[in-house]
Amino acid sequence: MAEPISIQFTRFSAFYSPLIATIAGGFLKEEGFEPKHSIAPVGKSAIAGLLDGTVQVAQSAISQGFAPLEKGEKPPAVHFAQINEKDGFFITAREPDANFTWDKLTGSDILVDHGGQPLAMFKYACHKKGIDFKAVKAGNVPSDKMDGAYRSGQGHYIHQQGPAPQQLEHDGVGHIVASVGDAIGPVAFSSLAATRDWLRTDAARRFMRAYRKARNWVITTPAADIAAAEASFFPGIHRDVLTSTIAAYQKLGNWTPHVEVTRPAFEAALDVFQHSGGVTKRHKYEDVIAPPPD
Repeated sequence: MAEPISIQFTRFSAFYSPLIATIAGGFLKEEGFEPKHSIAPVGKSAIAGLLDGTVQVAQSAISQGFAPLEKGEKPPAVHFAQINEKDGFFITAREPDANFTWDKLTGSDILVDHGGQPLAMFKYACHKKGIDFKAVKAGNVPSDKMDGAYRSGQGHYIHQQGPAPQQLEHDGVGHIVASVGDAIGPVAFSSLAATRDWLRTDAARRFMRAYRKARNWVITTPAADIAAAEASFFPGIHRDVLTSTIAAYQKLGNWTPHVEVTRPAFEAALDVFQHSGGVTKRHKYEDVIAPPPD
């Protein structure tokens, strides 16, 4: 009889294809699991599911561990593998602009996702590109209302994670002009989290085998084939949009062959959050990161 395993996402999009593919590609089933997935309900973090035992693996970000450390507390969960080693947000304009440069955002109205990590990354991207974030008119609309606001005419630009920008392009109402991931470079962005106790189990080792295979699959497989396998997870998204989103992340290099959260990627994340005021000191790698189960 297959063993149940519960995976919870903080956000759900094709950006997390390496994790989605563990289910969609049958890799967890091959390891004897019966997987189910969910999205963290409003007001409850995926980490809470790990702690109450209803979730075994959570899609999260290493920055989640910074908040307890800033209070002098030990993070209740650890991050044992990366999903994305680059930011996955894009800048979309109303008109095509093959000559876009970040300084064009100065003085412009841009709807910016004000979630903790997306905003910190956007501010750091501005810093890396030599522009003052305070000179950008960063509109603050709730994440789930941003797309509608832009479609109704608000903002010159919009800052979104795929597949929303690719959907805007498909619908002819926007044109992707820049990538935050390109502006920042490699950084520990999204990750897999679990409790230290669960990581010592045989189930964790079997999960990790499935995840390594799934990750390799999304790196080496044509985007259209991945989109076909994942289509049932995205019933409201046109197959062409899903394909172009996956292709964009493959090209960007989000899904690197190694699964470990590397020390350089961790340090880059600390750089981002120090710049935005999210951390006040350089936290220790071992307090947030655990090695993948063998």
